[in-house]
Amino acid sequence: MPQTSTTNAGVVAGPSHSDNLYLKRFSGEVMKTFRNLTVMASRHRVRQIDSGKSAQFPAIGTAAAEYHKPGDVILGQSVAHGEKVITIDDMLISSVFVANYEEAMNHYDVRSEYTFQQGYSMAQAYDQHLFAIATKACVNGDTGAVAGMDPATQENIGVSPTLATLTSAIFAGAAHFDTKNVPANDRFVVVPSTVYWDLIEDGSMLHRDFGNNQASQANGGQLHVAGFQVVASNNLNLNFGVATLAGKRAGATITDYTVDGTATMALLVQKQALGTVELMHMKSEKTYQVERQGTLMVTKKAVGHGVLKPACLRRIAAIA
Repeated sequence: MPQTSTTNAGVVAGPSHSDNLYLKRFSGEVMKTFRNLTVMASRHRVRQIDSGKSAQFPAIGTAAAEYHKPGDVILGQSVAHGEKVITIDDMLISSVFVANYEEAMNHYDVRSEYTFQQGYSMAQAYDQHLFAIATKACVNGDTGAVAGMDPATQENIGVSPTLATLTSAIFAGAAHFDTKNVPANDRFVVVPSTVYWDLIEDGSMLHRDFGNNQASQANGGQLHVAGFQVVASNNLNLNFGVATLAGKRAGATITDYTVDGTATMALLVQKQALGTVELMHMKSEKTYQVERQGTLMVTKKAVGHGVLKPACLRRIAAIA
């Protein structure tokens, strides 16, 4: 008697477990959500390592120019060298327990919601930690790893600033970056989402002098001001470490990501300012738990963050 051959879309060709493709799809959708929702992933320096608990970023001082007198021996000058060490934090995870895994695989709206929530939570923590260390550097006026490097700065524009005051402060920040020889490329300014739409509604940045030909009050769009790309984020002006996930390393809570950033109106950044060391790429795993009659799905990532060039950071705050 002939047998009927069935096809399962979740099965890879050859011997395999029947849900291998489902996990790959789940993991891929989590990573896609993460990339779409984080605003900082592509706007700072990221370094991957295969092993270890930290990585070093070299810091090199500046060389001076001088006149040469005929006959004098040219000996060369010493250039200050240093390093910025970024340590990996404890593993960051987001988990979901599915009591009926077959149902989760077949109902794509359910799976999509799980992937969105895991990717969303990972992206939020990632951006929040980067904004926290940047804010803290500006508040403390941190300097670089080499003597003579300029510090991160902060400009206070009053407790109730107008949009015109904020815009003027951004222009002043651009001039400050120029005086400190911060590269003009890859500059961006992060503002809270409410401020971003206030700027769109105000319309001042939409006229031709700002060059925002693709932005409008009808459709929003990408704003630029004083050479900065304007980026909106709800993760900028938070009480980091209190209203957000505090950092942990070796099981102990750390204060690297703890700072009150609720007064932040804008954060001026150049791409060289911040660095991330990535030990483990984001990946998803699953395991069926017989005792619970369900499947646990975990998305994880092991990274650490740090400030590389404080001079490339400037905070504009609603402080008197």
